[in-house]
Amino acid sequence: MSVRGHCILSHGFESGPDATKVTALAEVAERLGWSHERPDYTDLDARREVSRVGDVLARVERLAGLAAAAAARGPLVLAGSSLGAWISGQVSLRVPVRALFLMAPPVRMGEAPPLQGAEVPTSIVHGWHDELIAADEVVRWAACRSATLLLVDDAHRLAGSVEASADAFRALLSRV
Repeated sequence: MSVRGHCILSHGFESGPDATKVTALAEVAERLGWSHERPDYTDLDARREVSRVGDVLARVERLAGLAAAAAARGPLVLAGSSLGAWISGQVSLRVPVRALFLMAPPVRMGEAPPLQGAEVPTSIVHGWHDELIAADEVVRWAACRSATLLLVDDAHRLAGSVEASADAFRALLSRV
C-alpha cells in the first residue's frame, strides 16, 4: 500500500514521544496508510532557564525542520497536544500542511504570541474542565476558523478521552 502522507505528532510539555495520546494517533495514522513520526522535545522542555515551559522557540525550530523535510516528500498533517498543539499551529504558518489536529491547545500562552494556524482543515479536542486553558477561549478560537471542535468531559491531559481523540483524528485524516 502506498503512503497517503506523513503525520508529525508533537507531545505536550513534560510528556514524551511515547505518551498515550500521541501513541494512539500514531496507531490511527498507520492503519489509514499515513507514515508518522513523534519528535522528542524532552531535552528542550528541561531548559527551565529559558522559560517556565522550556525552550519553546527551539521546539518550533525543531518541528519546522522536520516538517519542511516531510512536506517536500508529500502531504503533511501536524498534530499536537497542549504545547505540541501550539507549536504545530506556529509551524503550519511556515510549512505547507494539509490539516491540523490540536488537542488541548493553549489559545494564549504567557508572553508568546496567541495560538495561530494555517487556514487548513483543523480539528480540535478540548476538555470542558481543562484547568489550564478555558474551554470558552478554545470555542471562540475554533469558531473564528470554522474548525471542527469536540468538547469532552475531561481535564487538560484528556486522559479519559484518548479513544475520542483517536476517533477525531481518524475522521480528520479520512477527510484529507
